[in-house]
Amino acid sequence: MRNAALASILLFSLVACGGAESPAKMSGRGLVTEQVSPLAAEAVVGVDDAKLQSLLRRHWDSAMRSSPVWATGLGDHRFDTKISDPSAQAIANRQKENEGFLSEVNAILTSSLSERDQVSASLLSESLLRKTDRQRLCQGHLWSVSARGNPVSSANVLPDDHKIGDLKSAQNLLERYRAIPKSVDAHIENLRAGLALGKVANAQSISLTAELVERQLAKPVTEWALYKVVAQVAQLEGEKEHLVADAFAALVEGEIKQSFARYLALLKEELLGSGRKDDKVGMHALPDGLACYEASIRFHINLDRSAQEIHALGLKELEQINADMAALGKKLFGAEDLAATVAHLRTSKELYFTTDAEIVEKAESSLARAKAAIPKSFGVLPKADCVVVEIPDFEAPYTTIAYYKEPQPDGAKPGEYYINTYKPETRPRFEMEVLAYHESIPGHHLQIAISQEQEALPLFRRYGGSTAFVEGWALYTERLADEMGLYSSDLDRMGMLSYDAWRASRLVVDTGIHAKAWTRDAAEKFMREHTALTEGNIKNEVDRYISWPGQAVAYKIGQLEIFRLRAMAKAALGDAFRLSDFHDTVLRQGAVTLPVLAAQVEAWIASSKR
Repeated sequence: MRNAALASILLFSLVACGGAESPAKMSGRGLVTEQVSPLAAEAVVGVDDAKLQSLLRRHWDSAMRSSPVWATGLGDHRFDTKISDPSAQAIANRQKENEGFLSEVNAILTSSLSERDQVSASLLSESLLRKTDRQRLCQGHLWSVSARGNPVSSANVLPDDHKIGDLKSAQNLLERYRAIPKSVDAHIENLRAGLALGKVANAQSISLTAELVERQLAKPVTEWALYKVVAQVAQLEGEKEHLVADAFAALVEGEIKQSFARYLALLKEELLGSGRKDDKVGMHALPDGLACYEASIRFHINLDRSAQEIHALGLKELEQINADMAALGKKLFGAEDLAATVAHLRTSKELYFTTDAEIVEKAESSLARAKAAIPKSFGVLPKADCVVVEIPDFEAPYTTIAYYKEPQPDGAKPGEYYINTYKPETRPRFEMEVLAYHESIPGHHLQIAISQEQEALPLFRRYGGSTAFVEGWALYTERLADEMGLYSSDLDRMGMLSYDAWRASRLVVDTGIHAKAWTRDAAEKFMREHTALTEGNIKNEVDRYISWPGQAVAYKIGQLEIFRLRAMAKAALGDAFRLSDFHDTVLRQGAVTLPVLAAQVEAWIASSKR
């Protein structure tokens, strides 16, 4: 998966949290900036219509102001001293602005546009519609608490997202550090407001988040991720570097640590006692929760599918995948059925790592093998490199097994495949190859880097995208990797099958939790019976589905659609079908919605026939 803490995503799916404080003013047509973005020209590349160009410039500028740290990574340094503003007023402003953009793009869609402008305008309209609907119906800032996404975790990654190269960049980061306590306090205010309205997260997620913060506060500040910049700044050349380094140290030891303590107190003393119990962990238990869940599903898959349809699809998919697992288990272990296969995979110690170094080595060797193989199945290849990185210690016990972070366009940072090495004895060897192919190549890195490098597309299409496309592609490549000969053995193919079962089970579990009132125990039991995931991974995953409703259903729905389109193309083109041409067709237009992807593949088929 792509990193939820960013995305978390997901790419351009910005949290509706309003812009950071900036010298800007509002108008009826959106944000009017007093400075021109250095990316203004790229924001409208490939767009013909003047009105659509104007809208896309303002929309992109708004995105940069709303996500200033992201803007820095993209090379827009106008907001290098700011972080995102999560206050209730900023959220309301952002929502109003998005609604204005939506009205404007819909008016443009009624005019005569070129074919490529029609696609860009419809993608923007769909993104804004789903985003504003979810914010209006969910108001997640009032109740959402997760160990995978919270103000403390967000602050901890600032030193990685804002690299220090000179004294000026260090001073800018210092100003961002100064904004952290205010941001934390805004989150506190939001959650208190939600509690007053009867909206609160589930007790287990609150408890896990409190444990994460408590563990960090128990460590010496000098061991925090936020503190590592002190030594970096002290090594810079200049007359003020020691003063700046001392200022960083004082901030982390003082105001920032105190704000984290305030957030912890809120979690333990105010929210935990009111947190939803295990029989009410789903959205169904919140006011207007089912409407929120339906909006969340639409946001992630860009299709009108009911929870009931998705639940039934998951059960159908699992039937075949589980049968394949049982058959391979009989071949590998002599297991008599699925239960025996899963039991063997979970309990055989030789199938698990013993050291974190082994995990890193396996991740790196799998990535290297994939890099060497992709030219045979793809015409267009990414320019940006991809590397393996270990998930930071503060985050590792509470997050998923891996995630991906996209490269910076200026080459300052490659694509990063983050791997969880916490408790290596709980990490299966047989899952490591499929995990690498999903998160790096030919999965997330290949798709996201290629999208970012499409210089003929406007920026929102290069950096934006549908969850169903992004995650559906990564899941599609897990099976593609087998066709490419990347799996080392049948045991590694068992990992592929288990992962496919995992994504199919998400359709059942996510809808079960949020629309059918499943308990946490029922969700864990279902995954325990139908996948080979470890106990720790199952618990982390179920907590993720509870905290991030609807996102998990996008994987399988996207994968199935890509396979459907591939089969359709192969049937239509016969001997003229080339897999590399199909992949290039899918990847060259950015992470479009599934309906737009279908139209593009159909157009390619017609063109190929001619």
